[in-house]
Amino acid sequence: MLTNAEDTQARPVTQETPEWRLGIVPLSSTKEIGRKINDYLVAWRKARVENGIASADNGYASDSFIIEASTPRFGSGEAKGQVKQSIRGDDLYLLVDVCNYSITYKINRYQNVMSPDDHFQDLKRVIGAIGTKAHRINVIMPYLYEGRVEVRTNRESLDAAHALQELMALGVENVITFEAHDPRVQNAVPLTGFESMSPAYQFIKAIFRAAPDLIVDDDHLMIVSPDKNGMRRAVYLANVLGVNMGMFYKVLDYTRTERGKHPITDHAFLGSDVTGKDIIIVDDMISSGSTVIETARMLKTRGAKRVFICAAFGIFTAGLEPFDKAYAESCLDLSGRDPETIEDWEKHTFDYLITTNLVYQRPELFDRPYYRGCDMSKYLALIIDTMNHDGSLSDLLDPVDRIHKVLEKHRKGEAI
Repeated sequence: MLTNAEDTQARPVTQETPEWRLGIVPLSSTKEIGRKINDYLVAWRKARVENGIASADNGYASDSFIIEASTPRFGSGEAKGQVKQSIRGDDLYLLVDVCNYSITYKINRYQNVMSPDDHFQDLKRVIGAIGTKAHRINVIMPYLYEGRVEVRTNRESLDAAHALQELMALGVENVITFEAHDPRVQNAVPLTGFESMSPAYQFIKAIFRAAPDLIVDDDHLMIVSPDKNGMRRAVYLANVLGVNMGMFYKVLDYTRTERGKHPITDHAFLGSDVTGKDIIIVDDMISSGSTVIETARMLKTRGAKRVFICAAFGIFTAGLEPFDKAYAESCLDLSGRDPETIEDWEKHTFDYLITTNLVYQRPELFDRPYYRGCDMSKYLALIIDTMNHDGSLSDLLDPVDRIHKVLEKHRKGEAI
């Protein structure tokens, strides 16, 4: 339930009452965040009706916008999609988390963990159950299915492009994702709406809450990309905050091949001196965590102060143990020093880890002292509400003004 007065405040809209009724279809992988999104929409729309801003006609204000759907499986492992109520003429928003490995199913008495392939198939099954009855079908897939392979560099498949084309063929009009590895993948479906959103604003708020004493200027803060693929995110954040940025790049030995790849011989840093500065490492995802941990370690050995690791998707394929170990062990030489003179930030390889709930979060993550989470449900509710009103997403796509407002509050010492 929503408790903050700001959360229940009606959001501004460009059209009083949409022509088409709203429906949210959270698949089994997104039940929790789907419930939170629904709570926001219910509160906002009831407030609009009470204030005379909108009409209650056509189900605009409702106790719930959730459309129940399921994908039951047979003993053989096959499945079917079911929609359990009328959706004729509705503006539907399907939510799916292809990275949710907490859901299992049985096949011939064996317990299987659902893979990204299983989640994507279930999404297509539900779309198939909807058929042509809905007015419009929109898919919100925060982690783009197979999005890590967006360019063919050898004889390999381009699954993300194929997946988007499949969704278009099934009648999907809009796909909303976050931090697409390469947004140019949308070229595979030029006639379908495709938006790659960013949690940059939510990251900034989480960092300011974790470190109220953070000074935002060139002398005290730097944004760092762990590799060349994250340059776009780092450049954007550095420009918005008005600070410098840096980047690590991998020096490869092209004369040798190990396990199908050229071995890394060194990491070179491009950027100004990091001594005494707070560093924000920004990346799209954390898989095993080895890249961001090594980046944090190299920054600390170069004299960086606090290190904030920010990633939209925390998948943690190697578990949380690598982060626990890195947090517990300093990479600096503290021998021979008076313990009372050692700062807290010197005791850890990194200081804060920040991810979102756009993908499944394992429960033990919240017990870690270094972890800070970003709840993206309000942002997703804003996206859905705006699209249902046929409004522009420009302000949501580029949160510069919102970041500047929260930055001004932070500089004034106001609580974020």
